[in-house]
Amino acid sequence: MRNISYTASPLLASKTPMWRSKFIVAALALAFIGLIARAAYVQVFGNAFFQRQGEVRVVRTLELPASRGRIYDRNGLLLASSVVAPSIWADPEGLRTELAKLQPQARAEQQAKLPQLAKLLGMPLAELNRKLDGGEKNFAWLKRQVDEPVAKQIAELKIPGVYQRKEYKRKYPEGEAAAHVVGFANVENKGLEGAELSFEKLLAGKPGSRRVIKDRLGRVVESIGEDVPPFDGQDVQLSIDSKVQFFAYQKLRDAVTQHKAKSGSVVVLDAQTGEVLALANYPSYTPDNRRNLTGAQLRNIAVTDTFEPGSVMKPITVAMALEAGRVTPQTVIATAPGSYQLNKFTIRDTHNYGSLTVEGVVQKSSNVGSLKIAQKLSPQEMWTTYNALGYGRKPDLAFPGAATGRVRPWKSWKPIEQATMAYGYGLSASLLQMAHSYTAFSHDGSIIPVTLMKSPDGTPVAGERVFSEKNARAVRKMLQMAAGPGGTGQRAQTLGYSVGGKSGTARKQQGKGYASNKYRAWFAGMAPIDQPRVIVAVMVDEPSAGTYYGGTVAAPVFSEVVQQSLRIMGVQPDVAVKPEIVAKQVEESF
Repeated sequence: MRNISYTASPLLASKTPMWRSKFIVAALALAFIGLIARAAYVQVFGNAFFQRQGEVRVVRTLELPASRGRIYDRNGLLLASSVVAPSIWADPEGLRTELAKLQPQARAEQQAKLPQLAKLLGMPLAELNRKLDGGEKNFAWLKRQVDEPVAKQIAELKIPGVYQRKEYKRKYPEGEAAAHVVGFANVENKGLEGAELSFEKLLAGKPGSRRVIKDRLGRVVESIGEDVPPFDGQDVQLSIDSKVQFFAYQKLRDAVTQHKAKSGSVVVLDAQTGEVLALANYPSYTPDNRRNLTGAQLRNIAVTDTFEPGSVMKPITVAMALEAGRVTPQTVIATAPGSYQLNKFTIRDTHNYGSLTVEGVVQKSSNVGSLKIAQKLSPQEMWTTYNALGYGRKPDLAFPGAATGRVRPWKSWKPIEQATMAYGYGLSASLLQMAHSYTAFSHDGSIIPVTLMKSPDGTPVAGERVFSEKNARAVRKMLQMAAGPGGTGQRAQTLGYSVGGKSGTARKQQGKGYASNKYRAWFAGMAPIDQPRVIVAVMVDEPSAGTYYGGTVAAPVFSEVVQQSLRIMGVQPDVAVKPEIVAKQVEESF
């Protein structure tokens, strides 16, 4: 080999400045120190911050939905329950990414599944494509709460980027018959109406959680930590009897249709416990299908709306006077000539009844007789009794939107107002309040609280004394006369049971006065009359098929609901039933 002297090269022979070598070494040392400091900051001092940032990007907390509690009627029949209903969602970005990885033929096969998916979801293909065209979005609901067979078919399509989430959907077996009392929950499983809203805290439960790590496509890679299981909601048992509820709704619907009325309501109470056995309104709706639902269908008229009760209040006026000792059942009241002039106002009866006993005033429904009885009382006495009976007060009932009604302070009453209140004008109340006030007669003078929850033992409650037992029984006799021969509510009679009740026909307010052709027909009463077991109140709004009186429109509904309710409750008939089949002797010839 040839010897080469590298020092002979002019470039290598030149002397390098000492400071440059030191500078390079120092720069490298500083770089390594910076890297070490940065590593220490990331892994030691700033560890919590970077760990949080990492978790934000990959760690997710999934909610584990709780099953909503069930709602039962008093006999254990289901009124509302939850069923598994998976919701379908998509990751549009992930779908595009996965499709881009496929070969053209495989990509076309996956895209050909989209029309099938749209059909299963019940939506046009264009709408599905719009939801999947999410730009940078990685989440889009395709459809909430589908039936399990449909969800299974969607899963079998195996479309990348389309996933399912377990959710629960409410089912309402009684449908429109119990819609207003049970209400409904929304797609998020939160109660919005009726008992679903009233008992939300009990029914809702508490969702659980699960922490997972997801990849950039939103797929779960692994679970971390311990899962928190969901706490299912509690079951609720209402006082409603689904059989009584269905029958009451059916008869109410028939009456509203027959009389071409605007709407109607029925309330059925247990006369001894105050439990609500039925609360029906028509028109109604189907809780499972709320498309095209109107506000009129949603209104629980029996609880939320107030009206002037009309003649249904006359027994209460008489009870006040009996309790105050101003009259007896046999006190004679002069009602001739069928009208009464009070200042510039004229109050009229439908007929000139002449002289009537107090019992006759209720039986014939005399406005003149009622106002003359009320004139024996002071406004304060009347207001105090109205208040004790629940009028002008918010009902103590666990139900959303329960109306207060209106009874003006007694100090501001004018003589004409005291007179009209005697026969049900000048104050307002809901149908529920009216039925509630009649418990003072069924419970021998004590008004009892109403409840939507089933009583634990079904025993009668004590209540609050308003009338004496003697006077309450006297009024029950008057109610029986009003529903009997010569009374205004004869069509309330029912087969096998004695009944008592009062009809009412009230003109509807229109502007500052009353409409000449719009009425509400009422009937409120109880049965059997000696030991009442049920109170039934009926209201039909604006009957327009020729008749509008409470005794002809509402009383027949009362009759049918009372009879069926008592039979369902197993109450023995207290009136002898005449046989309807007459046996005829037939001679046989040989």
